[in-house]
Amino acid sequence: MPITKSAKKRVRQTEKRKIRNKGVKTKLKNITKAIRSEKDSKKAGELLDKAYSLFDNAVSKGVIHKNKAARKKAQLAKIVKEK
Repeated sequence: MPITKSAKKRVRQTEKRKIRNKGVKTKLKNITKAIRSEKDSKKAGELLDKAYSLFDNAVSKGVIHKNKAARKKAQLAKIVKEK
């Protein structure tokens, strides 16, 4: 258990960030699954635009690394292009 005041604050901050990060990561996983399972290429293209936005937002919040976001965006674009 934290003893100092600053350590207690750190615990509170970490908990808030953990909850936020989990929500963001869940959205990223759901949109990725939706793109992979989508049969219609036009609909998949629309989802891809939304996915790009979500990945960029996650990077700006510090949830995921920018190179990971770039890699995932490239993989999804390749999938959509093949449909």
